[in-house]
Amino acid sequence: MKKVLLALSAFVLVVALSGSASEAAAKKWRIALSNDYAGNIWRQTMLNDWKAAAAEAKALGLIEEAPDFTINDGSAAEQAAQIQNLILEGYDAIVIQAGSPTALNAAIRQGIDAGIVMLCYENATTEKDAWNIIPSYHDMGLTQTDFIAKHFPSGGNLLEVRGIAGTTVNEDIHNGILESLKRNPNLKVVNEVYGNWTQSVAQQAVAGIIPSLPNDIIAVVTQGGDGLGTVNAFQAAGRKIPMVIMGNRYEELEKWKELKSRPEGYTTMSVSGLPGISTIAFWTTLEVLGDPTSVPKELHVSVPVIYDDQLDHFLEITPKGGVVTIRFPQSWVKEFIANAKAGKPAPAAPSN
Repeated sequence: MKKVLLALSAFVLVVALSGSASEAAAKKWRIALSNDYAGNIWRQTMLNDWKAAAAEAKALGLIEEAPDFTINDGSAAEQAAQIQNLILEGYDAIVIQAGSPTALNAAIRQGIDAGIVMLCYENATTEKDAWNIIPSYHDMGLTQTDFIAKHFPSGGNLLEVRGIAGTTVNEDIHNGILESLKRNPNLKVVNEVYGNWTQSVAQQAVAGIIPSLPNDIIAVVTQGGDGLGTVNAFQAAGRKIPMVIMGNRYEELEKWKELKSRPEGYTTMSVSGLPGISTIAFWTTLEVLGDPTSVPKELHVSVPVIYDDQLDHFLEITPKGGVVTIRFPQSWVKEFIANAKAGKPAPAAPSN
């Protein structure tokens, strides 16, 4: 009788454990995206890429929902309040396009303490227990300034158009520029403005300071979404158009091609982060939800650079009014994470 009871107990335990495993396997996650700003085509494309990944995951039965929420005025205080509300709504994970690297830490900590996966992308957080997916924006600043130094070995005066003050992206690009300037001391930034990664804002800001700029501005370092506005400001002022670094938007690439076709020609490059980083963040969040120990706390992705010989190709594949992007599939993200853990480079980017 004792052996029968033991056998029955073991059977009940196995059934109970199997039931728990089945319930876990059948879990459909609820994921929320907290976004601090949507006032330009890059952010709008980023949100569309997120929606595409979420729709695919829902069709596969992997999630219950993955809505995105954008605050109205871009303030860190409002975004922190938004995150706190999402915590109360019981999401399994909150993915954050953060408006500040530090101001959201208390809200992010609340989520972590509540057992919620907290993951930031593009604009990182300094909260040590959150996950971060960080583009190489420091290299973006380096690359464009080194490019200018190569084409102007005698040096000259630069204008810097920055992004949104207080964000990690803005600071990382700016610091990359500063690092390049240290090794190219014959280049000098004589003034800076904030363009908010938006053509109209950049055009107005640049137009406002052009009268005070020296006539020999050789180039403008930028942050993406501000190249066309900068060119337009110089044209409207009747000034010679300097080498303006473009930001992978269709209209910027189109303007580059137009200037290049002129008898005097035009040389520049284009660089910007990928809006599709939101799809990397989405699929990475699913990996963390499945096994938090399987994903490094910090992952790094590169930013795409377009040079002269690639201009026509990217004009062809980028929609008018759009921006160069890639939607990364779940399989690529799994390989990306595995490579990062093994100290290997990221796999080749997929073609959409």
